[in-house]
This record gives sequence, C-alpha cells and structure tokens, in this order.
Amino acid sequence: QEASHRFALPISGSGGAVRQENFVLSTSGTDQVKGVMTLQGDALCQADVNLKMPRNNQLLHFAFREDKQWKLQQIQDARNHVNQAIYLLMNRDVNYQFKTGLEVLKLMDAVMLQLSRARNRLTTPATLTLPEIASSGLTKMFTPALPPDILVNFYINLNKLCLTVYQLHVLQPSTTKNFKPAGGSVLHNPGAMFEFGSQRYEVSHVHKVECVVPWLNDALVFFTVSLQLCQQLKDKISVFSSYWNYRPY
Repeated sequence: QEASHRFALPISGSGGAVRQENFVLSTSGTDQVKGVMTLQGDALCQADVNLKMPRNNQLLHFAFREDKQWKLQQIQDARNHVNQAIYLLMNRDVNYQFKTGLEVLKLMDAVMLQLSRARNRLTTPATLTLPEIASSGLTKMFTPALPPDILVNFYINLNKLCLTVYQLHVLQPSTTKNFKPAGGSVLHNPGAMFEFGSQRYEVSHVHKVECVVPWLNDALVFFTVSLQLCQQLKDKISVFSSYWNYRPY
C-alpha cells in the first residue's frame, strides 16, 4: 500500500491538478549539460536543456514545446504492477478463509512476481540502439528543433531521473570502411557508430546528467520490504506444512 501511495499522482490545491515537481539535472565538476525537468506523476511535462558545445563553447538551448509531454513508461509500468499486486491481495470477500498452505503460497508467488516486475522496471532501463533513439518521438518534442547532430534520451535508473545527450559527427564515405554499427545499450560510448536516414554517424561526445527523485527511492525501499514480508510468510507456511506432513502421531 505504501509503495502504491508513492505512485498515486499527488494532488495539490483545490483544483485537483496533479502536483508538478522540478528537478535540476547536472554533474559536479562540469557544466557541459544542465537540465531543469518538471515531473508530473509519470510524465515529463517540461524540460529545459542547456548544452555547451566542446568544440567552440557555443551554448545551445532547447526546451519542450508547450503542447507536448513525454510519458515515462517505466514509472507507468511500475505503478501498474504494484496496483496488480494489491488487486491480487484484495480480490476476495472480507470473510474469505484460506483452506491450505499451498493456496497461500500460490498467492504469495503471484504477488511477488508483480512486485519484482515493478522493481525491475525502475532498476533496468531499456536498452536502445542509436537509430531507435534517433527515430524516437522525443526528438520531435523540442523547440527550437534539435540539431541533426544531437540526440537525447530520458530514462529512470533506480531512484534517478537521467538525461543523456549524444553529440554526433557525420562519417565521410572514405572513413566508413571500418563502419561497425553499435547494438542496443542503456548508455552508448563515444566512438559508437550507426546509420540513420542513409547517413552514417559516430558518437563524438556523451553527456549524462541525473538527479534523485525522492518518492521513487521510497517506492524501491517499500518493494524490498514487501518482498521480504511475502517471503517470510512463505517460509512460515512451509515450516507449518512440513510439521503437519510429518507428525509422528
């Protein structure tokens, strides 16, 4: 229930609007990329990114269009899994009596599967290829439009909201004899190559900035505690079941 409450979109004010939370994404020791993100439940409703280009120290600024929001599928999925776990526990008459230990074990297994899936959605970001990032709807979210040599990606990793900015350079036809396209990854390194729109690119610089989202941290703690409680109940049922099966009388 506590984990579920963290995912319940918090309400503020009498208008019933979902509360917005602002987060500053940056890394210590470098100011190459700075971002201010506004998170509203499972949606990034505003993003403001400043990028200092290493070659000429030119400052690029781009932000979400006012009519656009970006859904964070990981948060959405985690919320659905924890709500499914609660449904499995509550989907009985209040006076229901369990008949066997096995019945309880099966229920615990089903609940633990949903809790594990919820936790895994936050702890395991999707692996994407660079063409998948380039063709993502995220590239159409910004004004001014992203330059063709910039890619961005947002994702959740554990309790952090992460932004990755990739700077690219075009590979000339004469240099593509050693072309080897990169596979899927959460974070691509400089030197990774890919082909997109009949053009070949190489990643020249990678900037990753992040910040902790406190309520995601809470949710991960409650997932762990919930799984431990389920396992303890399973262990107790097993002890009593073995005692029942092997009575000497």
